[in-house]
Amino acid sequence: MTRSRPGTAPSLPPVAPEVFAAAVEGLSTRLRRRLDAAVESLAATSADAAEDGTYGIRCGEDALVTLTPGPSGTITSPDQARCTCLLSPRCLHRTAALGAAPVADPAPPAETAPPAQTPPPTAPVALPARGPSAGQVRAAEGLWTAAAAVLAAGMTAAGAVAQAELLRAAHTARLAGLHRAEGAALDVVRHLRDARDPQGAHRVQRPAQSVAALRELLLVTHRLKAADPDPGLIGAVVHHHRPDGPLRLYGVCREPVVGPGALGGVLTHLVDDAGNWYTLPDVAPGGPERAGRAGTAHVAVRSFLSDHERLSRGGLVVTGAVVAPDGRLLAEPGVRATFAAGRPWAGFAFAAAAADRTGDAPPLTGCDVEIVAADGEAVLARIDTGDGPGPAVRLAPAHRHPALAHTANLRRLGACPGLRVRVLGRVDPDRVTTLRPLAVGPVPGPGAATLRLPEDWRDRADLGYDRLCDAHFPAAAPGPAPSPAPLAAADASPVDSPLRRVRDLVELAVTGGRRATAEPARDSDRGAHAAALRRGGFATGADLFAALGAVAARRPRDAFGRPAGDDLDQYAAQWLATAVYLTGTEAALRRDLWHR
Repeated sequence: MTRSRPGTAPSLPPVAPEVFAAAVEGLSTRLRRRLDAAVESLAATSADAAEDGTYGIRCGEDALVTLTPGPSGTITSPDQARCTCLLSPRCLHRTAALGAAPVADPAPPAETAPPAQTPPPTAPVALPARGPSAGQVRAAEGLWTAAAAVLAAGMTAAGAVAQAELLRAAHTARLAGLHRAEGAALDVVRHLRDARDPQGAHRVQRPAQSVAALRELLLVTHRLKAADPDPGLIGAVVHHHRPDGPLRLYGVCREPVVGPGALGGVLTHLVDDAGNWYTLPDVAPGGPERAGRAGTAHVAVRSFLSDHERLSRGGLVVTGAVVAPDGRLLAEPGVRATFAAGRPWAGFAFAAAAADRTGDAPPLTGCDVEIVAADGEAVLARIDTGDGPGPAVRLAPAHRHPALAHTANLRRLGACPGLRVRVLGRVDPDRVTTLRPLAVGPVPGPGAATLRLPEDWRDRADLGYDRLCDAHFPAAAPGPAPSPAPLAAADASPVDSPLRRVRDLVELAVTGGRRATAEPARDSDRGAHAAALRRGGFATGADLFAALGAVAARRPRDAFGRPAGDDLDQYAAQWLATAVYLTGTEAALRRDLWHR
């Protein structure tokens, strides 16, 4: 029997949404009030994992909760969670243990035929062009109501009972065949749990992620409620993709991963000849320290064994590959892999950031830049458009932990103004003029003041793992540093000011709830925000900003001054309109910035 480390959340098996929802429903009103505190207390309780696959959690002296997952490793039935107390199964201990466990992903239905004809993840799913059924509309209405209640409370205040209501509605949506809505609801629940983690290790670091999750759920359910015939709103059961032939992949770079729950590891990014992206993940508990070690750790795909550093600069041929919808290569039975030669960066066609219709940028963005000056831990640069200096960008560390080399490498680059480098990274979702580089390489061309990397690095340096030194830079100084003041002014794009006011209010609504959203509307200087938006050319944004604050502050009352119901639907609809406007406007500005 193994024991988890004291002071950390117990490593519990995932629980099906309907199991936790049913457990909360079975509690008395008095026990429901104590549920959030009980779930939080389990973060400081050790869990015992037995060799037979069961998990035991001691809750006081007289109660022991035992979780017995099925063959899939998931708690899918109420009888797989038992407690020794007298109130079981309608007890607080059992429900708290289920609430502390991760939310299980929906299991795909049993297949009656091999999935050889399953389309690739990027292929559209052919569905009949008809609107949702009456049952699907009712299921969407239930999800909308639960999501609106979460929005009104705020991520940090929506406790286990609100999560259970959302999970119950998600299960109903699944039974009705609303796969996209169900997945969006489960995503919101995971963000809720991250935001309420008592240890702080799981707290959402970027409100934009929570905003995107809640926006997706409300938008899909709002359109389904209106019987929108778009078949994409229904979604489909996600299947892993099995390519018809072998995959020839080329390593691109390594990305350190520091995730919630003290997770740490590495993602090795690969591409095929058609430009499709794939990843080999290696993520486990250990935090930034493990992320620092994982860059040179072994990677196994069934019988194939290599290491992430060699693979990121080499290649791979995979036979019988199984690919998850997000591009992860899965080590399923029948998969065979062999090492192959890599390809230099000059052979890749890295695309500049282009937002799709949802406003999401591609996973990795590549461009050539010229270093202008250091800016603290970041670097000020200009995009090289081929016709001269382009828009201003800021290169910021992807991770600042000393176990990783991002900050040190960027400081070294910032000390060489005039240097031209090829950069591959992620656009910061909170500031689209900021790029968080994962790897850099030399810019091809004779006489260019660029990096001089070792031949075995295959003209790329992974900024989280490789350490740049004097030998990697041109012998002669690239030239005097231009004044960073004009660049800083150019960097203040409309996305960050004044549109930042709309983003701040949208994020505040998600994290702090309706009461927090109403505060700017009570501010004596509330008209200044709308005026600044109008001066910047965002008249619609100014109207939406004012309307959201006004709806949040309004409290319906009857003739005697007593609360008269609530207008959660109107508040949720107003927030959704503002969030959709913000996403579309930022996507347009992002396209303008990266394609000038």
